[in-house]
Amino acid sequence: MSLNSDLTIALDVMGGDNGPFITISAAIMAIKKQPELHLILCGDESIITNILARLKIPKDKLADHKQLTIYPTSQVVLMSDKPIVALRNKKDSSMRKALDLVHEGQAQACVSAGNTGALLSLAHFVLKNIQGVERPALISSLPTHDNNKHVFMLDLGANVFCDSHVLYQFGVMGSVMAEQVDGIEKPRIALLNMGEEDIKGSDHIKLAAVELSEDKDINYIGFIEGCDIFSNKADVIVCDGFVGNVALKTCEGVARLVYQKSKTAFSASLLAKLFGSLIKPSFKKLFKTMNPDQYNGASLIGLRGIVVKSHGNANATAFLAAIEEAIKEVERQVPEKIKASIEYGFSNRSSTL
Repeated sequence: MSLNSDLTIALDVMGGDNGPFITISAAIMAIKKQPELHLILCGDESIITNILARLKIPKDKLADHKQLTIYPTSQVVLMSDKPIVALRNKKDSSMRKALDLVHEGQAQACVSAGNTGALLSLAHFVLKNIQGVERPALISSLPTHDNNKHVFMLDLGANVFCDSHVLYQFGVMGSVMAEQVDGIEKPRIALLNMGEEDIKGSDHIKLAAVELSEDKDINYIGFIEGCDIFSNKADVIVCDGFVGNVALKTCEGVARLVYQKSKTAFSASLLAKLFGSLIKPSFKKLFKTMNPDQYNGASLIGLRGIVVKSHGNANATAFLAAIEEAIKEVERQVPEKIKASIEYGFSNRSSTL
């Protein structure tokens, strides 16, 4: 089976809370937007062909559809599976095979909405870390007050606890990501903390601040509080995976709460409905810039390959955003640029710390 293409991405179509219909629907949306894109659908062949038929791509036409290839697998990594189970007992899972295709050079990126712990363990085992990186981290962009800018935040759930040196490495990787992907010169790096004062925070946060401040190649600006995540005070915000994941999910919940509360308020009376109809276009435009779905797709940064983690409960639009994030990273050769910067940087920084 030849899988060569200018732009090839492997999808774990079985992963996630909402089933393969969502991931495959997103795949169809992606190839319609990107004619040069080739997607490898890893998963149960019978389920995939049935869903493709429902989406007007019958099995007898699949061979002629150069943008799609089915890679049959016999296993699925469940959201309840422990990482060790996925690693040892599910070598023919859709998640594992999608990563194998990246490792073998038959795909340039993997996208999965599956079990985060399992994906991290499998990606680390299959693709390996960039030399010098202790732990990969989940990094994603979030909106800011400035509609033309966003902020990168890591870690968003890959590592529950991180010591000071791991947080320092996250700062280095986040700086490279912002510089290479967004073209930001000397990105502003901040540590998420319970206050801006130097005396606040845990010992490992304080030690990470010392390491970052002593690195003259890093534009470290100090601590930042949760209320300033979207303030555009920083280009990269660093924290451990527990804090980052809770902060991210809280922000998503607040965004949806505001949207639902506003809809309720605008239907409370005839006057409210009239007022709502007048501002509805502007309100929709505003929510679109804040909609978590368009920011779906956190990258497992620090690996020797591109792996994008979608939310487990993503809808088709959100999973499409994750695919598009993978496309962007492939086109901008993110792993190669991070590898070159970090392997050089860590070796030089370690000699001065």
